Amino acid sequence: MEEIAFVDVTLRDGQQSLWAERMRTGMMLPIAGALDDAGFDSLEIFAPSHVGKCVRELREDPFERIRLLARRIRKTPLRGNVAGLNLFGHDQPAVYELFLRLLAAAGITQTRISDPWNNPSSWKLRADVARKAGIAPIINITYSISPRHSDDYYAERTRQAALLKPYRLCLKDPGGLLTPERTRTLIPLMLRNCAGVPIELHTHCSTGLGPLCCLEAVQQGLRIINTAIPPLAEGASLPSIFDLAANLRTLGYRTGIDEQSLRPVSKHFTAIARRENFPIGVPAAYDCAQYVHQVPGGMISNLQHQLREVGAEHRLGEALEEAVRVRADFGYPIMVTPLSQFVGSQAAINVIVGKRYQEVTDQTIHYALGNFGGDVAALMDPETRAKILDRPRARALAALERPNRSLEEIRRDLGAEGASDEDLLLRYLMRKEDVEAMRSAGPVKEYITGADPLVTLVADLSRFSAARAIRISKPGFDLTLAKNA
Repeated sequence: MEEIAFVDVTLRDGQQSLWAERMRTGMMLPIAGALDDAGFDSLEIFAPSHVGKCVRELREDPFERIRLLARRIRKTPLRGNVAGLNLFGHDQPAVYELFLRLLAAAGITQTRISDPWNNPSSWKLRADVARKAGIAPIINITYSISPRHSDDYYAERTRQAALLKPYRLCLKDPGGLLTPERTRTLIPLMLRNCAGVPIELHTHCSTGLGPLCCLEAVQQGLRIINTAIPPLAEGASLPSIFDLAANLRTLGYRTGIDEQSLRPVSKHFTAIARRENFPIGVPAAYDCAQYVHQVPGGMISNLQHQLREVGAEHRLGEALEEAVRVRADFGYPIMVTPLSQFVGSQAAINVIVGKRYQEVTDQTIHYALGNFGGDVAALMDPETRAKILDRPRARALAALERPNRSLEEIRRDLGAEGASDEDLLLRYLMRKEDVEAMRSAGPVKEYITGADPLVTLVADLSRFSAARAIRISKPGFDLTLAKNA
């Protein structure tokens, strides 16, 4: 029996897909040891989007989060998923290099890297920076559906990625667009062109087909699958390790995962979900429309918000249909951040205004100028591109210079001469006041769930609505909880 390896993404993509990155460091620490002992190939715990969420909302240090986890996870490699640092703007190379060095110093040893266009030159740049920092690069080849994204396209991109000699390749399906039938043709094609570089599968369950695609990928020769632990599996997240492992064993494969050690992890996060009113992942119903508009779930909520602001929420269906047309006009970009946001926002504007491209966003102009990558001059519909760029605002944006600056210049511009490298990076990404508020919030506190006997007792006693106070007493300990009058 062949053994299948698993990468766990619960602390990164699981909570990003279902909990909007609201998982605190203290919620992660109690189960870190169990994750380390379970037999995972690696644990994906970080993405650049965590930085802003941690600092601005959770008032936590994102680098300290990695360090604390690394102290408890000693056997299993810790992984990030680091595409660009500034997804909606220009990455300063010096800052990106600093970022990877800081991640390595904190405990990250692997990272998946992406380019929204699957651009080999961008892959090479990011892979070289990762290696220089001491981090093993894994190149994401992002899946999409369009007239451009053919078998020949994926064979060529796989060959180009393999030439960079990464640690691994990863077929990344963030929209859950893979089907078992497409998996059956795509996986063998990629395996024939990968020059022996191992390939992982990272597919979401947004259309309900993720688990079936994983099983098909294994039967076609793939041996590394990304999964999550319930309640942070299924839905918009990734397949459940429990369900997938059970099905693979039925098909005659070994998993090498100690699932019993993961049951308390699942119980821990289920208790947190109930207490904090966080969503619990459930299998998604199959939605054929997703394969037509390909707008990610998070983008659909943004479209609804844009339309609601002008009293046009009932026109969501029109906006999704317009997104199909805009994507074609734009040259069929892959519907991932930030390109999906540009397509969706422009589609909403076209519907609201009533005339296509009469008004455009600055991001649409930057896209047409090629500032977000891609050979847009060749790919975009010529008439659409001309309409976008034939306006004063476009000429003004085209004239802007985007010089690369050194760390010393950036440090001086921010008035951060005495700041640590970590604080310099945080100051570069957000307001000084947010960084200071995070620093003053104090150390991380571990989150105690219902598995703790005392917490369970207090929770049970609190259900007696007639009681005005609860007192728990034993030698050396006395606790009284009272309701306000």
